[in-house]
Order: sequence, then structure tokens, then C-alpha cells
Amino acid sequence: MIKLMKQLLCACVLYVSFLSLSMPVYALNSETLPDVKTGVVSLRIKDPTREVGYTVGDVLTRHLVITIKKPYKLIDESLPIIGYEKRYRGQPIGIDLSDIKHNSKDAGDAVIHDLTLSYQLWTSKTVVKPGALPAEYLHLINVESKGKEVVKLRIPSFEFNISPIARFGQIKIEEDMSKYQGPLLLDNWPEKQRLKILLALLAFSLLGLLYMLGKYSWLPRMGGPFAKSYRQIHKLSKTSQANSPEAIQKAVSSMHSALNFTAGNSLFNDNLEEFLAKKPAFYSIKGELQQFFTLSNQVFFEPNAKHNISIAPIQWLARFCRHCRDCERGLIPDSLSPDSKV
Repeated sequence: MIKLMKQLLCACVLYVSFLSLSMPVYALNSETLPDVKTGVVSLRIKDPTREVGYTVGDVLTRHLVITIKKPYKLIDESLPIIGYEKRYRGQPIGIDLSDIKHNSKDAGDAVIHDLTLSYQLWTSKTVVKPGALPAEYLHLINVESKGKEVVKLRIPSFEFNISPIARFGQIKIEEDMSKYQGPLLLDNWPEKQRLKILLALLAFSLLGLLYMLGKYSWLPRMGGPFAKSYRQIHKLSKTSQANSPEAIQKAVSSMHSALNFTAGNSLFNDNLEEFLAKKPAFYSIKGELQQFFTLSNQVFFEPNAKHNISIAPIQWLARFCRHCRDCERGLIPDSLSPDSKV
């Protein structure tokens, strides 16, 4: 029995000795460790951009870039633990580490550690109260020292203000908007998309109107012979001598030139069917073409001939030329009527 007790006592001593030897370095008390020497570590910290207006559930993110010169090395076990609730003087402060991202890169004589710490706030106050992310302590070890020297690196705290969700007591929400909180904006993305589509349709419609009604060669197929003739006849129709025989002869001659250029030969009533077979776009104004040749015959050869035009010839020629211009551009012209406008 005594022998058995001795064996159990030896086993306990060996177990305790093993635990003390295998104890991880992060279990060391940071308060008892010396600070790292100046020049060994370079620390850059990017804290949250604001220090006020935080409420329960908000996440505060700190970005650290730590450069550690060799032979010192970061002890990974000393990094903060996710889910650990921060304490101040032994009391929980309602802030825990929700996420940690750690990357390291060897830079020759040093190792660069990129560390991102995300803290979440789990406390709420009835009035604005100060809060802080407590200082973190990282442990470094000198791998070339005989006694495996261990030192600490202090990450300074970050102070901020914790705001209540609402003012204590009865309030009117429209009178309690915080100056640090931006306006509550509605999502206007659908309206913006509809506006862009409508603007595109408007631009396309205006371009179509320009193409159909434009008198100048700004777009393809707008500088044809009938477009040029229309400009000339339109100017004649606005002059005081618009209905003079000379003006009408100029307008008819201009139309003959445009028709001959389009047909590739002299065009008259006797070869009109051949022209329409080559240019079927003009078939819709066949009757107007025949009426034009009747008017041309009256102007140049038979002054007493009938042309059955009930309005001023110059106005009719301007409208007829516009219809020819539409056919030239591949458009369907309006029907020619005495009440139609130039």
C-alpha cells in the first residue's frame, strides 16, 4: 500500500513537471515581462475614422502593421483570441473580439506582420458614455538568446464614445437626430435607372427627328440630291418673289437635277416605271411624280396646260421635294395634301 502511494506521488510530480515545461508562452503574465527594446519593433496603427456615435452591435476595426527585426519573433499564441470579452479591472466592458486576420511576410532582416482586429460592441447606455478598446499585449521571443528571452509589445488602447439608441425618456424622433449621424437616405437606384433609360429614349427620339426633318447633312444619307434641292426650294418659298415664273422655273429645274442624279439618266413620264423598278422607295409617291412632270410641262413647254395643283406651285414643289427627300433616306413620306405644312 505504501509502495502504491509512493508510485502515485511520483506520477503526480512528473505530471506537474511536464505541465510546467509544456506551458505555452502566451500563458505568461504580461505585467511581469519587460518591454521590447527601442528599435526592435516598428508599429503603424490605423484606428477607426470617428470616435463618436457608436451603438450596440457596431464593429470597430483596427489595422496594425508590425515590423519585427530578427532574431526577435512574434509568438503566435499571444495574439488576441476571438470571442474573448474585454475586461477592465476584472469587470466585462461589453466589447469582444469578433474577428482577427493575420498575415506575415519575410523582409530579409525583419518580418512584417499585417494584423486586422475587429471588435464588436455589446453594451448600450442611456446617455453618452466613454468607452475604450483596451491595450493588447503581444509577446516576442529572442530565438538566439540562451535563456529564450521573452519581451512584450504593447498595442495602445483606442478611446471612443458609446451612444444610446434613443434619448432617455419620452422624445420626438424628428427632434433627436444626432449631428454625428448622417441623413437617412432612400435607395434611389431604380429611379436613376429609369431616368437613364428615358434620357436614352429621348436622345434617340431627337436623333430620329433630326434625321427625318433635318435639312443639313449631319448624319449619313442626309446629304443627298433631294436634301440639297429642298434647301434651295425652301429658301425660294420664303422670298417675296416666291410665286414668280423665274422662281418656279428654278425650283422645277432643281427638282429635275435631283431626279436625274438619282435615276442616273434623264427622267420623264415615259421612263418613270423603269425608275420605280430601280428605286422602289419612290413608289409611294408615284402620283406626285406624274403630277410634277405635268407641272414641268406647263412651266417650260405649254403655259396653258392644266396641272391640277390647287395651291401655289412653289409651296407644292417644296412639299413634293420633302417627300422625295424622305424616300431618299429610306423613310415613308406623309401623304401630300393641300393642308400639309412644309
